[in-house]
Amino acid sequence: MELNNGKDIYNLCEKLWPITRSITGSGVRETLGIIQQEIPDLTIHEVLTGTQCFDWEIPKEWNIRDAYIIDQNGNKVIDFKNSNLHVVSYSTPVNRTISLLELQQHLYSIPEQPNAIPYVTSYYQERWGFCLSENQRRALVEGDYQVCIDSELSNGSLTYGELIIPGKSKKEVFLSTYICHPSMANNELSGPTVTTYLAKWIQSQPREYTYRIIFIPETIGSITYLSKNQQKLKENVSAGFNITCVGDDNAYSFLPSRNGSTLSDIVAKHVLKHHAKDFKEYSFLDRGSDERQYCSPGVDLPIASIMRTKYGEYEQYHTSLDNLDFISDKGLYGAFKALTLSIICIENNKVYKYTNLCEPQLGRRGLRSNVGAINNMTQFNKDVTNVLAYADGKKDLISIAIETDRPLWELIIVVEKLVEHNLLIEV
Repeated sequence: MELNNGKDIYNLCEKLWPITRSITGSGVRETLGIIQQEIPDLTIHEVLTGTQCFDWEIPKEWNIRDAYIIDQNGNKVIDFKNSNLHVVSYSTPVNRTISLLELQQHLYSIPEQPNAIPYVTSYYQERWGFCLSENQRRALVEGDYQVCIDSELSNGSLTYGELIIPGKSKKEVFLSTYICHPSMANNELSGPTVTTYLAKWIQSQPREYTYRIIFIPETIGSITYLSKNQQKLKENVSAGFNITCVGDDNAYSFLPSRNGSTLSDIVAKHVLKHHAKDFKEYSFLDRGSDERQYCSPGVDLPIASIMRTKYGEYEQYHTSLDNLDFISDKGLYGAFKALTLSIICIENNKVYKYTNLCEPQLGRRGLRSNVGAINNMTQFNKDVTNVLAYADGKKDLISIAIETDRPLWELIIVVEKLVEHNLLIEV
């Protein structure tokens, strides 16, 4: 599967944009159903309300049909159908007429961003509320307002998607993304859409590793998945990435695992150094997504994050301003490319040993010019000699790539040629 630009990824974002998602409910199922059209092997799982997952419990399922606020003149001043961010996620049902003073206790806005509707949730404490821009809030006048939230909290289930792509080895690469936010583009839709096309690309490639790819609600989803698969993950996962905030045109970001020196960390920094030299490196102290669960003590999976602008680091974050205009084909494709290069590095990171003593006669093998001048050496010639110099049967290819300051993916053909000429053997 070849993807020459990010238009297909962006189109999938547009398709998923209107759906009201939360940590449970019909919006999650609809989203997974659309993703399943792209990757038919995706398996949908349901985990029942009340299921214990470590210290957590699957909450009641939440669904919403409509919500609005009507002023004393019969005008809908807030309408859920205009923006699904207008309702606090997991709001309990309400249908009352109340004063402006009482209504204000249930309203959420951002004074510093007067045109933005904030994203607010209340998953584990029952309440109801509306979100609106500060300008909308200031326009409210004294009087009575009819408030209606047509929602339902009931015993149901948490829904997630899982795709296993078998490889030659039982060793796994683990990719995780979340599908629990309503209409926000970078913080939500960029992750599952890039991951969808990454999965399609992986399926089209020869591979050593098995790939485990999941689409989950954030936090409760990763905790749920770990509660069911922790031992298998600990035994098999060699590398992996939490995929979120990968759609804008700004600089790249890197968030390490708690360990900080796993294969995922090494590969991510190597790729970004050559793919996006101006990337910003964060500490695990800056964590905020599902890496909190995957890297927690006792779990300790090798999970890092390659992002565009990190969550919480852009003013549009968790507001209506994180819309489809904030992401782009180019931004999505750039992140897709960074992740494919990371997988190429992981797949090709093997240990090789030089089979001779001293330098081989490269000229007669067509691996170096016979004109004996250093300035006649091409980059390929230099790569050949440097790979041979460091292929001691101990260093893996990513270590050699870092040592020689060369992208690993550009050393692959060098290694293939040296193996072909019996100058290298895989250890």
